Amino acid sequence: ALEQQVLAAPQRATLARLHGLRRTLLLVKRAIWPLREVIGTLERGESACIRASTRIYLRDVYDHTLYAIDAVETLRELLTGMLEIYLSNINHRANEVIKMLTIVATVFLPLTFVTGWYGMNFKHMPELAWPWSYPVVLILMFGAALGMLIYFHRKKWL
Repeated sequence: ALEQQVLAAPQRATLARLHGLRRTLLLVKRAIWPLREVIGTLERGESACIRASTRIYLRDVYDHTLYAIDAVETLRELLTGMLEIYLSNINHRANEVIKMLTIVATVFLPLTFVTGWYGMNFKHMPELAWPWSYPVVLILMFGAALGMLIYFHRKKWL
C-alpha cells in the first residue's frame, strides 16, 4: 500500500512514514543482531546449563533469528527503493514546473523587448507616423509568440 501511495501521489506524510518505518526496522535489527550471537553460543554447547536435547531447538531458534535478520534487511532495501522512487517523482514534478516556467519566460521575452522598445518616448521613430504601425507591431508580436509555441509543440516540449 505504501509503494502504491509513493507511485500514485507522493506527499510529505508519505515521506515521514517511510522514514519512520526505516527507523523501526533499524531498531528491530539492533535488537535481533545480538540475539543471534547469544543463541549461536548456546547452540554450540559452550554453556553447561544447556542439555544436548535442547540444542536441537536452539538450532531452530538460530535459523529463525537469521531469517528475521534477512527479512529486516530485505524490508530496509525495499524502503530505500521506495524512498528513491519518491525523490525521483518529486524531482520529475519540479522539472516539469521549471520547464513550463522557462517556456512562458521564453515566449514573453521578445514581447517584452518590443513593448519596451516602443514604450520609449522618442520623437524620431519613423514607424510611429505610419497609420498601420500599431496593428502591424501587434500582429508581429502575436505572430512571434504563436510561432514559438508551435515550435515548442513540434519539439514536444509542450
